[in-house]
Amino acid sequence: MDLYDVMRTTPAVREFTDDPLPDETLHRILDNARFAPSGGNRQGTRVIVVRDQETRERLAEINKFAVRRYVAQIKAGQSPWNPLEAPIPDADEIAATEVPESFTKPVLTAGAVLVFVVDLGLVAAMDQDLDRIGLISGASVYPLVWNTLLAARNEGFGGTITTMAVAQEPAVKELLGIPDQYAVAAVVPIGKPVKVLTKLRRVPVEELAFHERFDGAPLS
Repeated sequence: MDLYDVMRTTPAVREFTDDPLPDETLHRILDNARFAPSGGNRQGTRVIVVRDQETRERLAEINKFAVRRYVAQIKAGQSPWNPLEAPIPDADEIAATEVPESFTKPVLTAGAVLVFVVDLGLVAAMDQDLDRIGLISGASVYPLVWNTLLAARNEGFGGTITTMAVAQEPAVKELLGIPDQYAVAAVVPIGKPVKVLTKLRRVPVEELAFHERFDGAPLS
């Protein structure tokens, strides 16, 4: 596929057919995705390929903690898990919130589940002393994650970046034998899409990019 076609037609895929994702295809996807940049080219990211159904079921169960708060906050009119305000629902309300199947099914039904982790000893987190949630270290792992999804699209497969399990990172680390100094960045189910969306809704460039300042003239 043309590069721009891939970029414009790579959706978040959460529904998969029963078609397998062969190791040969997955190897080709990662063989191309691995050329993503990372800080200092230190390449501190590792990918754990999960196929075992029991492990998937445990990952799905781990997801539920974060999903309950996510859903409860949406129902309360909040942007879920945003770091600027405390949840409106209390702990009891969150604990009583039902977990929609859509949040756990992708992990159970994808051809494979990829868990991306990054060595915190190899990232340059320039924002670590700021009084806000850290973002910068993601620059050493998320380009690889997105390259993987672009490559999957090119191969006729699809997936989505999920992060619900990260709220229970110690449980994920124990489940998958991840060393202490690694952070879990994303859990990405990948498989053959039930349907391929080719028209994605995104804001126009004029609402995204501005000249010189945050409040500058739109780039048009």
